[in-house]
Amino acid sequence: MNSDRNGLGGWRSGRPSSGLGGHRGPPGTARANTAGAVPGLRIPYVPRYPSLYTAAGMIFILVISLVLVVVLAFLFSKSPGRTLWYFFLGPLQNRYQFGNMLNGAVPLILGGLGVSIAMKANNFNLGGEGQIYAGAFVSTIAAVALGNRAGPFVNSPGLPVFLAWLGAVAALLAGAVFSGAAAWVSGFCRARWNTSELITSFLISGSLVLIVDYLVTGPFMDRQTNLLSTEKIPEFFRFPLILPPSNLNTGFYFTLGVVLLVLVFLSRTRTGYEIRMTGSNDLFARYGGIETGRITMCAMFLSGAFYGLAGGFSVYGTYYATIKEFSSGLGWNGLATALIARFRPVLIIPAAVFFAWIGAGARMAMQFSDVTLEMASIVQGVILLLATSQVLLNIFKRSAPR
Repeated sequence: MNSDRNGLGGWRSGRPSSGLGGHRGPPGTARANTAGAVPGLRIPYVPRYPSLYTAAGMIFILVISLVLVVVLAFLFSKSPGRTLWYFFLGPLQNRYQFGNMLNGAVPLILGGLGVSIAMKANNFNLGGEGQIYAGAFVSTIAAVALGNRAGPFVNSPGLPVFLAWLGAVAALLAGAVFSGAAAWVSGFCRARWNTSELITSFLISGSLVLIVDYLVTGPFMDRQTNLLSTEKIPEFFRFPLILPPSNLNTGFYFTLGVVLLVLVFLSRTRTGYEIRMTGSNDLFARYGGIETGRITMCAMFLSGAFYGLAGGFSVYGTYYATIKEFSSGLGWNGLATALIARFRPVLIIPAAVFFAWIGAGARMAMQFSDVTLEMASIVQGVILLLATSQVLLNIFKRSAPR
């Protein structure tokens, strides 16, 4: 059915006298005979928590990927035992490696949340690469500008210190809002002209990458460093380390808090319910009075904002500047993380840690054995293929009791 996303056959704000029009219960408790009011209308079930069989299917996919690691080690390594030791246990052997592994999961968690929120509204944001990069750049420039103004007062007692921290938060939010606005454009085009958000978000992302590359290596390049990067953010804006000498910082705690907020937002707020309902059945959502066009733009904005926050957290906690192409691949890895988690926020944390563990293990195996870093790329590619194929997931779903 090809209908206007902003209404049902030109209906905008009024509710029909039958069906949902007289229902006064809580969201999701429409009367049973409502579906008969409109031909083809199906009252969707919008689950808040992951199905046991969905989780079992994804665990099975991850097990297959680990078996593949063992097979690759025996095929391409002259010392497979050493390779497997460093691949599986290398990231866990000391504070430095373990902390860096968890730190690598932070942008994957935030990127996975961005993809998941868009998918909850049945939208697909393919602009993660550019949105992370642009969010990091805007956060960096804002932090440097605010830091130059707050710097003389940071060591003063009382309120100025609070204002400095407030400036750090403002700089992070500036990057998130900019990336959210870039994604919002795709949502607007989808809601207004039914343009595919996959195409527009991908094209806008590619443009953002080129623009930020120019800005980092041109007007905003730090001439006092050998790196192609911007000026570093002030020290009082940086996240404190929590597991030295690794790069793990308080941004990890903030990220866990963000996941909790997203869970509450999606399951306990009206807008979260509207996002989930629109993604489950937009026809039913429009019939129930939900402005699906507004929800599309809202979901895309939040998706881009989380991607931008991932870039800002990477700058504040790890790099302290926007380095040219530092985020290359992060957007796609965030997408893969969301696919592993089946777009469930509660599963994104273990999925991101798993993905970070695969990458860290491959680096350790490359450093201390005779395999290359491409081993991780092969495993991640297989995970992505299996996670999107739905074949193994359908096996578990068919075994579920009716």
